[in-house]
Amino acid sequence: MRILGIDPGYGITGFGLIESSRGQNKLLHCGAITTPAGMDFSARLEIIYEDTKKLLEMAKPDAVAIEELFFGQNVTTGIGVAQSRGVILLAIRQAGLEVTSYKPMQVKQAVVGYGNATKHQVQDMTRRLLNLQAMPKPDDAADAIAIALCHARSHTSLLAMQMKKMENSL
Repeated sequence: MRILGIDPGYGITGFGLIESSRGQNKLLHCGAITTPAGMDFSARLEIIYEDTKKLLEMAKPDAVAIEELFFGQNVTTGIGVAQSRGVILLAIRQAGLEVTSYKPMQVKQAVVGYGNATKHQVQDMTRRLLNLQAMPKPDDAADAIAIALCHARSHTSLLAMQMKKMENSL
């Protein structure tokens, strides 16, 4: 299964594409969609939307996972990220793909085994799980890879639960 993880943002949107099969995961590609800081915000959203469409066409994922928003101290930044997330979700929907959202704590739990793990712990475990020499840059791409890994692990466990239910009902 090819899983595309997305870490939404309006300055930098990270993405990570992994291949997941029978508990084994391999990084296929990662990077970031970037927009210039001084550009009109609606033009930035257009770039994110168009680049996401191109990314989906090139990556041909079987599944897409995206991080849910966490509104911390800076609500203004959160609103911009929410708008970016919206155009990304639209592009995914128009591509005919389903998307699964994960809270930051779910990603940490799935990758590290601890929901309050630090960013460094998540990146280090991501690097180890994929047998990488170094963590990909920028950090947004690394975060997107962790989101894809979260989906790989969650999807596998959900599938296993469904199969067990089917066996029990026979």
